[in-house]
Amino acid sequence: MALSKCFVSCSDSWIEKVTSGLINELLLPESVDQTTGLVLGNAHYFKGSWDQKFDAFEPKDGEFHLLDGSSVQTPFMTTTKDQYISSYHNVKVLRLPYQQGTDKRQFSMYILLLGKQNGLWALAENLSSQPEFLDRRMPKWKIPVTRFKLPKFKVSFGFKACDLLKCLGLHLAFSTEADLSELAEVGKTLCVSSMFHKCSLEVNEEGTEPVVASDIVLFCCREPTRVDFIADHFLGPH
Repeated sequence: MALSKCFVSCSDSWIEKVTSGLINELLLPESVDQTTGLVLGNAHYFKGSWDQKFDAFEPKDGEFHLLDGSSVQTPFMTTTKDQYISSYHNVKVLRLPYQQGTDKRQFSMYILLLGKQNGLWALAENLSSQPEFLDRRMPKWKIPVTRFKLPKFKVSFGFKACDLLKCLGLHLAFSTEADLSELAEVGKTLCVSSMFHKCSLEVNEEGTEPVVASDIVLFCCREPTRVDFIADHFLGPH
């Protein structure tokens, strides 16, 4: 048990360092025990500044509507500058470019605004059933805006991904029929026992700071098949 706690602590320390302290706990203490053969850790950290920053003195509180029908007061960022916006039926797409880095790639944040406050599930269905749905709606040029309000926010979310992946049809990796032994030379057959995922996102006048981290715990689900090899005779031509 002490070794398991030490391993979890080391894993969380690495996650905290890689994510600049935004995620400091991921593995559950009971997720690692004597059957654990391998833990795969993965983390991504990105801090991007807007190419066109918002005025830090402009945010004003306003009403933001939640999925359950209630609302909260939150600060909104505003601007009078032209924006990359496209509009199709009940969906508006906003593109907020980041400042270009040294590798010459151009990154942007895309925000989808629905015409109906309860249209999220219909949008999710379109995104999953029509791969080209977003490609046809990407804004290509700036247009003038009359009113512009974008909330400042910071959200964090974490969950065990096993059940979700099973619902999507991924079952073999979690069963004793899996064979992930090529991931590491542990001498035993590995399969996935649990998977943890956390993410955090902050959006403000300067830009965004998103971070995600995942841990996949694999345990030794069965011993390799045993065979005999006794070389006590010669097999040659008769």
